Amino acid sequence: MRIGLLTEGGYPYVGGEGGVWCDRLVRGLDIHEFDVYAFSTGQAQEDAGWVELPPQVARVRTAPLWTAEEDGVVHGRRARRRFTEHYGDLAAALCAAAEPGTAAEPRTAEADRFATALHGLAELARDEGGLVAALRSERAVRALERACRAPGARRTARDARVADLLTVADHLERALRPLSLDWYEEDGLGAVDLCHAASGGVTALPGLLAHHFFGVPLLVTEYGVRLRTHYLTRPDASPPVRSLLAAFHGLLTAETYRAASFLVPGNVHARRWQERCGADRAKLRTIHPGMDAAPFARVGEDTGEFRDEPEQPGPHTLVWIGRVEPAKDLVSLLHAFAGVRAAEPGTRLRIVGRASGPEGEAYLGHCRALAAQLFPDEADGPHAVGQNPVSFEQLGGPGAETTADVHAGATVTVLSSVVEGFPAGLIEAMFCGRATVSTDVGAVVEVIGGTGLVVPPRNPRALAEACVSLLRDPERRARLGAAARARALELFSVEQNVTAFHGLYLETVARTPVRRPVLGGAGDPLPFAAPAEAHVPGHWTEPTPRAVPAWAAETPEPLMEPVTETVR
Repeated sequence: MRIGLLTEGGYPYVGGEGGVWCDRLVRGLDIHEFDVYAFSTGQAQEDAGWVELPPQVARVRTAPLWTAEEDGVVHGRRARRRFTEHYGDLAAALCAAAEPGTAAEPRTAEADRFATALHGLAELARDEGGLVAALRSERAVRALERACRAPGARRTARDARVADLLTVADHLERALRPLSLDWYEEDGLGAVDLCHAASGGVTALPGLLAHHFFGVPLLVTEYGVRLRTHYLTRPDASPPVRSLLAAFHGLLTAETYRAASFLVPGNVHARRWQERCGADRAKLRTIHPGMDAAPFARVGEDTGEFRDEPEQPGPHTLVWIGRVEPAKDLVSLLHAFAGVRAAEPGTRLRIVGRASGPEGEAYLGHCRALAAQLFPDEADGPHAVGQNPVSFEQLGGPGAETTADVHAGATVTVLSSVVEGFPAGLIEAMFCGRATVSTDVGAVVEVIGGTGLVVPPRNPRALAEACVSLLRDPERRARLGAAARARALELFSVEQNVTAFHGLYLETVARTPVRRPVLGGAGDPLPFAAPAEAHVPGHWTEPTPRAVPAWAAETPEPLMEPVTETVR
């Protein structure tokens, strides 16, 4: 099977978001062939290069979303009229769409109008060679203004000023850049058996167009619902800007969900958001992210505490590991630790992680000052140098060379977040067989599943009481840690993730077979060129050496090296 893998800011770039998951998926499904269509998010990402690609990646085509050079396309009068009509219809759909955040409703006239306009713009770009100049033109801004001033437009749209219209038009130009790419040809996305978008939103737009032009089935994976992110961003923008952009991404998401054969949320939290945004429940297939358990095997299997051996003497240690930012609520954790110290003197807290951006640096400084205030340095005597029971560390330092090393020294692992998606750090602790105390946010309850303690967020007292109860009960810690490791190995390993996607690929193609005829050298259809066995696991279509008449022998075309194309 030939898979078109669509990514944004991730695979195959080094250090991209979701790149590790995509790499494991591609390497695990080596019986299939992958064409990677990747959007980059910045010059630094492109300069960093790609990860080493396995041989099953036959082609990589990239395009930048962060910039778009003028393509030199000059539209004639008829093309300009087509553009104004389709762009105006798209803008009218944004101005008349329901307010974002309302419950999902049946498909509306605005959704149909949006889809027709979007596909009309894509067809125009395909016919004329691109829309970069048109989307940046004054004609686009005027069409958006007419839609906002038209009867029936929402009040927030009617209140849009010139600055608001320019901001919205600029965002639409960047979001619609994929329409101008040359990926939508018979030898491009038209040649794949299935498009797999690694996230929703603009990332899935090429797959949506491949489905429109060629009927290629689309599968969308969302470990974090992109539409929810758009609802939570731009808090400082004016109400008209927020409303129009939310309407655009809401309608784009609804059209993607409608066209997709299957939607793959990574957890129940994401699944509920997809349903809220209009996804059909019959299309939903929850597949948890796959994580490599091998780096944590030594800690999880060889720790004496989990082999019913006596607990090693020494002070208890609470461990927190992750990115330092306000959403992690380390302030509540420090106040909770004050309660833990009062009940269990000698307990220590290790906070391991790097600050996330300038805001994280400021937050880290605040947490250091709070720790110094709450826990004065302890000393054995009046002339000795004390040590604070709270340590702030980074991975790679002494005793924290790897995440597994950090968890190896933990009595209990703590998660104190007030906002969390899929808690990968919690799963790492589970792989290590550690008992955990977590706040009830995001997909935490789904991941823990009864193998750890869960408390309300922003509640230091409850967090402290849960930690103390585990510190005082080593047998309970052992039971919870063993159960957590077994659950993580069963549900969150790379193997289960790859197996689940393999089955979903086959189910997708079986439900929506591509009916494009395969043509011979003379342009005549080859009726048996794609046998049924082509969609069954295994290399069934490889030629078998046998004697054939000379007149029936065909010289196979030489295999080509992977093609690398960059679209600017």
